[in-house]
Amino acid sequence: MRRRGTLATLSALFLCSAVIRVGAEIEVPFAFADTSALPVACPPAQEAEEVLAAFAVREANLDAREDRLNARETTVAEAEAEITARLNELRRAEESLTATLALADGAADRDIERLTTVYANMKPRDAADLFAQMEPAFAAGFLIRMPPDAAALIMAGLEPETAYAISVTMAARHVGVPTN
Repeated sequence: MRRRGTLATLSALFLCSAVIRVGAEIEVPFAFADTSALPVACPPAQEAEEVLAAFAVREANLDAREDRLNARETTVAEAEAEITARLNELRRAEESLTATLALADGAADRDIERLTTVYANMKPRDAADLFAQMEPAFAAGFLIRMPPDAAALIMAGLEPETAYAISVTMAARHVGVPTN
């Protein structure tokens, strides 16, 4: 049964092929055709020239616009490269500044620690005379860094008002710091 279906299909294909070949060889004589009903293929010469001129103007405008866009694209690319270069310079400068500030902060901390040690090792009466001349906030910064026994001896040698002002400054240092 399968063979019959295959043979029928092949026969139909051969028949279609023959019909197509015969149909392709038939020529229609145009001499007998009525050409008056056919549309005119080309517009008159004047209209064609106007259309071509309009196309030429449009093409020139598009070319000029493309040139402007290409120039703008080049300018933008150059500006982006310049901005990137400057940003890289700024990053390097910031890193250098950060390193310099870290060195300065470290040096300042070492200087303050050294000065605190000097004040702590002074005779309490001499240190008290020196601390009496300082602003309370400035004096509090040194006293907080000192061992408590050395700070107590210096505070004992101060006038009561001065010792009180320094104590209030020391106690209020972390009042505004959030606890959560």
